Amino acid sequence: MKTYMAKPESYVNNRKWYVVDADGQVLGRLASEIAKVLRGKNKPEYTPHVDTGDHVIIVNAEKIHLTGNKLEKKYYRRYSGYPGGLKEIKYRHLMERNPERAIELAVKGMLPKNSLGRKMYKKMIVYKGPEHKNQAQMPVPLQFDI
Repeated sequence: MKTYMAKPESYVNNRKWYVVDADGQVLGRLASEIAKVLRGKNKPEYTPHVDTGDHVIIVNAEKIHLTGNKLEKKYYRRYSGYPGGLKEIKYRHLMERNPERAIELAVKGMLPKNSLGRKMYKKMIVYKGPEHKNQAQMPVPLQFDI
């Protein structure tokens, strides 16, 4: 039995565009499903070292929610590298100011931490409201069983 390796002609021109409605979805569960589509794990020709994934458009980012008491107790932290350079913000404030960023950070954390992961991350577009600007790509609605 030979190991299958995806060739560029099998996935480059066959990338699909999906639109996902985040209304009423749980952040982490939705992010893991989106990461699978971006990586291409939902396809039979999945190859770990090749970007075989599809493009994903996420709408209604402001209507996503977190379970439990995470909205008050969970923090998003970033560190500049300098003494006293730790910045932290509660997820409640992050969701009020920039809900797209919350989804982007959750999905980015589930992708590989290398150049391949950065390339996969660029195939995701998040919109705050129900409208998106990608009608020309003819995206197909994508439903998850979560």
